[in-house]
Amino acid sequence: MKAIGYIRVSTEAQANEGTSLEAQEAKIRAWCELHGCELGGIHVDAGLSGSRADNRPALQQALQACGRGDVLVVYSLSRLARSTRDTIEIADQLQGNGTDLVSLSEKIDTTTAAGKMVFRMLAVLSEFERDQVAERTKMALQHKKAQGERVGSIPYGYRLDAKTAKLTPEPRERAAIDFALRLRGESRSYREIALALESAGFMPRGKVWHPQTVKNIVEAAQ
Repeated sequence: MKAIGYIRVSTEAQANEGTSLEAQEAKIRAWCELHGCELGGIHVDAGLSGSRADNRPALQQALQACGRGDVLVVYSLSRLARSTRDTIEIADQLQGNGTDLVSLSEKIDTTTAAGKMVFRMLAVLSEFERDQVAERTKMALQHKKAQGERVGSIPYGYRLDAKTAKLTPEPRERAAIDFALRLRGESRSYREIALALESAGFMPRGKVWHPQTVKNIVEAAQ
């Protein structure tokens, strides 16, 4: 039996938590040695998100390298895929090639019927957990927005109060917005308004006023 290893890491935090590329590779090599399995190669996706399987070249190479009787070995299901659909599609592709899957963290081995069942259950639970995190994050952002606290970038015309962490009007920028709105009401183009803002001494957030920036500010204020 030949083993094909696949490892992935996307953030520095994961490396610090013990799932670095080196740590994953060491565990895969240790598994192969323990089971007397020949390691046919380790494919590495460094700095890539696991949100999609089709944009990870090393994963695609690993899947292509897997043949009948081989086994794809990963440190955990989270390194393999981040969605139930991708996880199940990968499992189906492996099954079609006659290849088994071993996930070391979850102790999953699809050479058994029980292993296949646990594999699918864990994939669903993993996605459920991520959906819950996303839901909590969305609710927290909505609460901050309702309280007047900053959410995302600070819009033009406001500044962030260091004490309250809330947005407060920035007088000079508000004047620039009123100026732009007045010119737009006179059917002036965004390019003309950009030049007029610069001539009037209103400062943009960037180096110069761009017509698209003016358009975004005007539409947000209307």
